[in-house]
Amino acid sequence: MGSTTNPSTKTSTPSLPLIDISPFLSPSAPPSALTACATSLSTACVTHGFFYLNHHGLPPALTTRVLSLARTFFTTATPLEKRLIARQPPGHGYGDGARGYQPPGSNLTAGRRDAHEALDWYRPVLPAESPGLTGKELTFLRIYGDHGLARLRQHGGKDGPLLDAEGKPLVLGEGVRARAPPFELLRGVNLWPDRPAEFRDVYALYVREMLALGEGVLRAMGWALGLREREFFVHRCRESWWVMRAIGYPPLPAGGDRGGGEEEEGEGGISCGEHTDYGCLTLLLADETTGALQVQARDGKSWIAADPVEAALVVNIGDMMERWTNGLWRSTRHRVVHRGEGYRVSVPFFVEPDFEATVRPLEECVRRSGGVQRWGEVVYGEHLVGKVEGNFYEGGD
Repeated sequence: MGSTTNPSTKTSTPSLPLIDISPFLSPSAPPSALTACATSLSTACVTHGFFYLNHHGLPPALTTRVLSLARTFFTTATPLEKRLIARQPPGHGYGDGARGYQPPGSNLTAGRRDAHEALDWYRPVLPAESPGLTGKELTFLRIYGDHGLARLRQHGGKDGPLLDAEGKPLVLGEGVRARAPPFELLRGVNLWPDRPAEFRDVYALYVREMLALGEGVLRAMGWALGLREREFFVHRCRESWWVMRAIGYPPLPAGGDRGGGEEEEGEGGISCGEHTDYGCLTLLLADETTGALQVQARDGKSWIAADPVEAALVVNIGDMMERWTNGLWRSTRHRVVHRGEGYRVSVPFFVEPDFEATVRPLEECVRRSGGVQRWGEVVYGEHLVGKVEGNFYEGGD
């Protein structure tokens, strides 16, 4: 088992607002507790767009295991194991241009190559389809077809039934047979490591936990804005086109980005470049590494270190929430510059609108922000496709 603890790290006191979300996770919370939480949340979204979230109900054993599994994969998987589940362009094998493993330097932020490696997963395209394929399953499927894959799943040493994206028993081979390649952009199947063996099952459980938590936070945001339809965000994210990443950050070499935003000559100048998140809500689980995640202050010049706080997630709002609120809440720029010791691991979970959801400024927010609508209307899925198309380095100059 990989360790989640870096010997040179420690947890910190909060540098951002700390929100107790428990009232919105309890059916019996009194109105006074809901109001107090919503008020604190509103202030955090106005002043920072980032905050820490505690009393979130995630089992510590689960969050520890999620980080441990990611660290074990990144630090022990062979090049072949990583290559078997690597992201491929649409139409190439099982690639859909988004899902799978990304080697260092393949992810682009604002056109610059980031010095991290990652695994990316998205909401399954069909509700009852297979949760995805491991590298070994991909190999069996290519050689033997659906029946070979079913035999592997039945006799390959996996205990218990396979579960679909909703946690229900899966009919072996059914999802794969219905979802054979080639795949269009974002329309593929999720790809999973073979080792550690429980990786896929643990992360499937984590997805279910995070969707439930995300719903609570979205409900709190409706309260925080005082919307007439308090469940507005919950309803628009009912079929959330969620995204989850596991990211591994080696320490940056000397001579890279020094925090001024300019990448010096050579690759690997910054761990993850300055950006805003282009969806709705990000829930970040990270190891204990300090001095890496940086949040831009409202002056647009200085940076706040969003160091880990014990038993808390780091949460930020994305571009779709800024659009919905007509800028009352702003999506804040942030970056990762890991110059400390050890290998940093984080697992961000993005709670996004439904793929077909229409996002435009809410009339209530337009009135409260001066009466001028700052953005037009966008369909979230179209917005996402445009962003993903520019996310990856495909080689060449």
